[in-house]
Amino acid sequence: MAETEQITVADTSSGPGGAEEPGQSVDIPVVELLTGRGFITGKSGSGKSNTASVVAEKLLDNGFGLLIVDIDGEYYGLKEEYEILHVGGDEECDIQVTEEHAGKIASLALEQNVPIILDVSSFLDEQEAEELLTQVSKQLFAKAKKQKQPFLMLVEECHEWIPEKGGMGEVGRMLIKIGKRGRKHGLGIVGISQRPADVKKDYITQCDWLVWHRLTWNNDTKVVGRILDNNYADAVEDLNDGEAFMMTDWAESVRRVQFHRKKTFDAGATPGLDDFERPELKSVSDDLVSELETISEEKQATESRINELREELDKKNSRIAELETELQDARDLQRMAKQFTNALVGHVEGVNPGRTAQEEMRQQHVSLNAFAENGDESERADADATGAGAEADDETADPDSVADTTSGGGFGDAFSAFAADGIAMNGGSDSETAVDANGASANGASSNGAQASENGEVTDDAETADDAETADDAALAAAIAAVEDDADADAAAGTEADDAVVGEILADIEELEDKTRRMLAYYMEQGPGTPLNAHFSAGGSGDRTSAYARNRVLRLRGLVEHVGRGKYGYRLRDLVREESDASLDEATVEEYASRIERAAIETHTEE
Repeated sequence: MAETEQITVADTSSGPGGAEEPGQSVDIPVVELLTGRGFITGKSGSGKSNTASVVAEKLLDNGFGLLIVDIDGEYYGLKEEYEILHVGGDEECDIQVTEEHAGKIASLALEQNVPIILDVSSFLDEQEAEELLTQVSKQLFAKAKKQKQPFLMLVEECHEWIPEKGGMGEVGRMLIKIGKRGRKHGLGIVGISQRPADVKKDYITQCDWLVWHRLTWNNDTKVVGRILDNNYADAVEDLNDGEAFMMTDWAESVRRVQFHRKKTFDAGATPGLDDFERPELKSVSDDLVSELETISEEKQATESRINELREELDKKNSRIAELETELQDARDLQRMAKQFTNALVGHVEGVNPGRTAQEEMRQQHVSLNAFAENGDESERADADATGAGAEADDETADPDSVADTTSGGGFGDAFSAFAADGIAMNGGSDSETAVDANGASANGASSNGAQASENGEVTDDAETADDAETADDAALAAAIAAVEDDADADAAAGTEADDAVVGEILADIEELEDKTRRMLAYYMEQGPGTPLNAHFSAGGSGDRTSAYARNRVLRLRGLVEHVGRGKYGYRLRDLVREESDASLDEATVEEYASRIERAAIETHTEE
């Protein structure tokens, strides 16, 4: 990496708002650029994308790392001169990626210093593009905390991600987090937009450097008037292409500048009547692409395996449905057998109520055996039915006979009905197979309530149901215990995280020099004010350079923010919310802020 301290991006120009001699070089400190927060704006065609490309080219010339979020597919022209990895959803990219590649993309960018264009312009599904950008942003932030390497993230059309009005999604919250907390980890961000009125003002007011190209819409020029001055709001409408007002923390002034033209192919230029010729683009190392291709192949293999498992699951579900049907058929057979047995026993009791229970069971056993032996032969069934009818007409018939038809429905009818249904029953110890109308087989049900399982084995319904219910209760109890354990762990982790928030902010304030801390106390007690007044109140001489230098320390730590017209406001409570990822309620935020003030601001300023 080159030991470059500054890069030259423009020259001063003449005209309203220009405070310097024309033709002077305009430089940007590299460390401020890579780790700070920037904002480039201007209407379409005013030169904002050219300015962003010039910044990118200068960084690439000196070997510095960056990642460009390209929403319109206009930065691939950089590959005309530089070996830069172009990833996205388009076939023209070096490789097509999804959110599964986010970790590897961040690793290549930060750990291997590979410049990357993240092209989200070709994703047809906006949700897919947002998920990819969200995951890449999260991975960059997480790795930057460990890597501590200056790195710039350049985001085109940032008003789509961090809008001033309406809801802001997860990707917007992540970009705001990088803007407010990324500097301490070496991660900088530059937002680009043609509509400053639509960009969240919390982002714009925290920027270290701002570039205002030509703007003509009234709402946009009002933003210029609020941040700069009304004189600049009028002059910004008449700027030439590539010309802009540039405001930086390190210069403490507003300059009228003309940015240089980019060297590489301008893929964002408006198409004309001439034939379009795509330039020859540099290719990247096959090793870089192969690492990402491995992830794509693993994803495809995983998806294929998932599809196979789904097919297997569908087959098993179909088989389960078949077995459930067979089981229900077996239960129906058992219920019908019980009904027949009850009818048989009731009939026997009606014929000879004086019989003992043992005799009734014996007679029932004989009757069931007779039914099983005769049910498959229609001729014998008819003969038995005829004989039973004849005996019923005979007043001297054997009282032990079980074929009494005088009541209007005898056993002959019952036997015929069961035989017609194809049901065979056996009261003995050996069960014979019963075949239903569909050809499905099940074991004959016996009088002890056993039924057929899917393997043809006899199981007890009540015992199986009890076992299943016991297993379900045990599983439910285990699940509840696991949820309670997770909740306790989350609560403990949340407490530790909150304590870390207070400790980290306290440490930042403790590191401040006494005079800088007293300036913070001034903002806390007096409200919004100028750095000069805060410096004078803190015991300083009121020197402008010293005042703004100390004030900048407070702003970079997120303790104060620019609120317009050169004034800065106290924002400790906002910082507490940000450091806790907005997970605290207002009462807790107030409690933590008060603890910090008592420990690190009020105590030291009283001394």
